[in-house]
Amino acid sequence: MQIRYLEKYILTDLQKKMVFVGGPRQVGKTTLAKMTADQRFHGKSQYLSWDHAGDRKSIVSESFEHKKELLIFDELHKYKHWKNYVKGLYDKFSPGLKIIVTGSSRLDVFRRGGDSLLGRYRYYRLHPLSIAELTGTSIIPEPFKDIKLDRSLVNQKIFERLLKFGGFPEVYYAGKDTELRRWHEERAERIVKDDIRDIQQLSDLSSMLILTELLPSKVGSQLSVNSMTEDLKVTYKTVAAWLDILENFYYHFRIHPFQNSKIRALKKEPKLYLWDWSAVPEESARLENMIASHLLKLTHLLHDAEGYKSELYYIRDKDKRETDFLVTVGGKPWFSVEVKSKFKGISTQHKYFREKLSIPYNYIVTLEQDRLIDQDGFVITGAARFLSGLV
Repeated sequence: MQIRYLEKYILTDLQKKMVFVGGPRQVGKTTLAKMTADQRFHGKSQYLSWDHAGDRKSIVSESFEHKKELLIFDELHKYKHWKNYVKGLYDKFSPGLKIIVTGSSRLDVFRRGGDSLLGRYRYYRLHPLSIAELTGTSIIPEPFKDIKLDRSLVNQKIFERLLKFGGFPEVYYAGKDTELRRWHEERAERIVKDDIRDIQQLSDLSSMLILTELLPSKVGSQLSVNSMTEDLKVTYKTVAAWLDILENFYYHFRIHPFQNSKIRALKKEPKLYLWDWSAVPEESARLENMIASHLLKLTHLLHDAEGYKSELYYIRDKDKRETDFLVTVGGKPWFSVEVKSKFKGISTQHKYFREKLSIPYNYIVTLEQDRLIDQDGFVITGAARFLSGLV
């Protein structure tokens, strides 16, 4: 079994607080929780899923097995009163009883209303598998230090497999085109009809499913809600609400342009990427999405585990100069990343942003193999090598 990168952090935080783990459907949340239980609790844990009728009855009646030290609640956010429920358990039985709550929605969003859980839990977002995680080289880069890029041979086969099949364990380990096609056919429908419908009151699920079919072609470009209202024949407000819902259920994520007085930055126009980059049909856009996902994984871990205010942006100004990604810590630029299929030189726009924003480290990442060059303040490297230096 693949040891997931969050396990050690969860085990540490469980000693003082509840731990909530959010993330996309089938990313490995339940497996992570059970492996965490096996690591420390050795048969003294109980797993309960709100989706299972018998478990649901046990949850509501609080009829748990005796002498358990850890309770794992899966998809508990579907229970209307879940926030007060876990708060009550925690306040009554802590510190003797440990609690993990997992869910395929943003648990920090669905905690709103009712009694506050503030101070009682840690929230982690579990991401798909990444190169560093699969190769066992996952070390959190230190903010405002250079990314440590291994100059030895990198595992190109793992990179190519991840690029094609994505990082969701089931389809990655299957490694078969048939399974990939079936995965794409079923995943969006399960998110909308199984997960979202249990939480949200929606009257037009079929149109939301059509929206999920449109989004892979929007990856990497500035997102125009107006254009999708024409395709779907619904209002701007409806499409905007659907996008928020799908984002809360980890179907996609959006990154916004970096704002700074030193450049004439755009104010709106986010870019959209999918949590499952394998659904992006065009290879260059899929590569960009894969790198965006790895960078988001880094910023989320820095925030969730280390407490840094870390964010992922892109840079674009009103003169249409653009750089694909910028990672910041505490609002300050740390490093930029430009994604290219092939290296054809360093663009003046990237140099412009580096100088204007005083970006300490700058990377140009390509599909080309065995490339690691320092040139004019930029590091040009292959995607497999660059991603191996992240989480």
